[in-house]
Amino acid sequence: MTSETHLSRRQFAVTGALAAGAALIPLRSARAAAPFEQAALPYAFDALEPHIDAKTMEIHHGKHHAAYIKNLNTALEGKDDLASKSLDDLLAGLSAVEDKALQTTLRNNGGGHWNHAFFWETLAPSDKSGKPSGELAKAIEAAFGSSDAFKTAFGEAATKRFGSGWAWLIAKDGKVLVTSTPNQDNPLMPGLVPDAELGVPLLGLDVWEHAYYLHYQNRRADYIAAWWNVVNWDRVSARFADAG
Repeated sequence: MTSETHLSRRQFAVTGALAAGAALIPLRSARAAAPFEQAALPYAFDALEPHIDAKTMEIHHGKHHAAYIKNLNTALEGKDDLASKSLDDLLAGLSAVEDKALQTTLRNNGGGHWNHAFFWETLAPSDKSGKPSGELAKAIEAAFGSSDAFKTAFGEAATKRFGSGWAWLIAKDGKVLVTSTPNQDNPLMPGLVPDAELGVPLLGLDVWEHAYYLHYQNRRADYIAAWWNVVNWDRVSARFADAG
């Protein structure tokens, strides 16, 4: 896995606090800046079957995610001030990009790259999926009352996200909460997603149709229910521990 797409501990380190709508800014990542590259999946395309089929994984990773990276690198050509940033810093500073057309391109494609790199590491074959553990399990219990109640809240956020977008479990002020974002936005984009909570992403679910339509057609709820079988809970729990 290349350094620019590895979701390391530093990626989720956050400094400062949200106050009066102030931005949540991650510490600068050690990952390389543009041109960005795509990491191979940490498992085979068919490793998540029958819950997510191999053809969907192949197209999703090899076509959709790859296109976001290509478009992002193209948009950054000749823009040394932006191209020198890590992906984390680029997303955190998008609201300061004055060229609105460029801002939109970076938002869509930078967000698409970040979200998908995060998503692949959130998944694991069902026999390795596990369950929430340690402090994450305690935080979920405290916030939602039970694991089942959490899954219901998360499922509602994913189901009710109109059109394309993402559902998220995030850490904020030592607690966990559920939110969602449209398109390829995420909770690390201060000033751009006013309807979403900002925080450290722990778990994210892609509810764009390209993530499930080949197998589930219009049955998003069935896709969400099946997806729980391939969540990499060890990785999610580690992210919460890293978030502090």
